[in-house]
Amino acid sequence: MKFESLVNPAVLTQPVYEPGKPIEEVARELGLDPAGIIKVASNENPFGPSPRALAAAQRALLQGELYPDGGCFALRQKLAAVRGLEADQFIVGNGSNEIIEFLGHALLRPGDEVVMGAPAFVVYKLVTLVFGATAVEVPLVNHRHDLPRIAAAITPRTRLVYVCSPNNPTGTANTEAELLEFARALPDHVVAVFDEAYAEYVPSPPDLRPLVREGRKVVCLRTFSKIYGLAALRVGYGYATADIIALLNRVRQPFNVNAIGQAAAAAALDDREFTAMCARENRAGLARLEAGFRVLGREFVPSVANFILVKVGDGARVFDALQRRGVIVRPMKSYGMPEWIRVTVGTPAQNERLLAELKTA
Repeated sequence: MKFESLVNPAVLTQPVYEPGKPIEEVARELGLDPAGIIKVASNENPFGPSPRALAAAQRALLQGELYPDGGCFALRQKLAAVRGLEADQFIVGNGSNEIIEFLGHALLRPGDEVVMGAPAFVVYKLVTLVFGATAVEVPLVNHRHDLPRIAAAITPRTRLVYVCSPNNPTGTANTEAELLEFARALPDHVVAVFDEAYAEYVPSPPDLRPLVREGRKVVCLRTFSKIYGLAALRVGYGYATADIIALLNRVRQPFNVNAIGQAAAAAALDDREFTAMCARENRAGLARLEAGFRVLGREFVPSVANFILVKVGDGARVFDALQRRGVIVRPMKSYGMPEWIRVTVGTPAQNERLLAELKTA
């Protein structure tokens, strides 16, 4: 008997997420010096973690023999103080991806529907499919979420609606007024999930906390992987009403977030000078890349996140050519945009290197 015959049939057709290759793997494959490779593919912070976060992580590592705080008490208290909500309105995950999975465990059954934009963060669709639900994808308009059309796609079978703002991979955002109006008009059987992974890069990000205070069925997601520079430690969080958080905690595994990540995340929240610098440098980097793309005659999508889409003709070919020259970007074929690549905003030197190599590629 083959092993596959024992597996849930849905698993055999489940798409597999393909992350960007790490620098070391590209160096091995292409015979390049790792020190000469730049990675501007995965929307990571080129400035790394803040010094405060690093120091806190090192202190926590000295107690590496101990299990972490299973309820992330100190981090939730810090989040409550910083975000102006109650500690029981937060849940912490092994990255915000894990909270997306919690939502699937708690709310999705075979035959349910989940409405989302297209293209948007692919994990929404992956989690939907693994729980036997149907992904209803609503095309973006001018690379932005078309909230009226998303609302029109809701049926009695809809359980979740995902809105990523700023959206990955387009870098576009909906306004606060649009998001609030959309959430307040949703039918009672739908939970809205607002993914705010890149919100800290927006000069004046939408404030969705009123929806929580009103008792709406919403879950808002944020992460420490982007502007806080802690992608390696996998810490994300969600905020919602206390009853929704309590439900999600029922499907959360104990000790799901490591102690080093918890300590670093709490310290990162205090280092506001660092995050302000990262946001400032990101805006300057976006402006430089846009100017460079104009000189090259390349169409791009204006972004408010820490990445930008640029149209290069044959995305796969340009991706390969850049990678062979030591620049790792993200091709967009898997997002239905084969003529585009996505570029993370790097340091000033990395941005200049990307533009120079792109001209050649």
